[in-house]
Amino acid sequence: MKRRTMTAALCAALLLTAVTTGAAVASGPHEERPSREAAALTGTAKLYRSAGDDITFSFDAHLAAEDNDDPLKATGTFEFSHYVNGAGARAEVSVDCLVTGGDVAVVSGVVTDSDLPGAEGRRVGVTVHDLGRHDRLGYSWAATGSPAEGAELPRCVSSAPYEKVRKGTGDFEVVPWRPRL
Repeated sequence: MKRRTMTAALCAALLLTAVTTGAAVASGPHEERPSREAAALTGTAKLYRSAGDDITFSFDAHLAAEDNDDPLKATGTFEFSHYVNGAGARAEVSVDCLVTGGDVAVVSGVVTDSDLPGAEGRRVGVTVHDLGRHDRLGYSWAATGSPAEGAELPRCVSSAPYEKVRKGTGDFEVVPWRPRL
């Protein structure tokens, strides 16, 4: 009798743990848990520049679970701006690729709206390293000049994340991609 009571208590404890932690309990052999999106890059931050440049990047890029095998099906937008002493430019970009690995993401897209002459219709790429409050960022035009110049950029291409995010502004979040290999 004592063994049956201990078994019942253990089952009750396991069930309570599953319920309070949100663990899914399948009621049949063919049921699956809802899947998370395949990859994502979200958040906003300002870059650090000792000269006081106002540089902001914002991301809302996603790869749906059903598109896990094709990062070119990523959707969403990202924006960036760079102003110094009131002069500069901004751009809005439609995402066309998202690849993440661990806490690093590379996203690219085509500029859909900008006040930088010649930027609309051009592809740009950005790399984010999600390090909590010390995120880093790099962008494709680091080596090519302005986003409005240079040769056509392939999808999901950017530079190493060499720029530092201004203290207190780093809130990027990378959802790591888990491709089926």
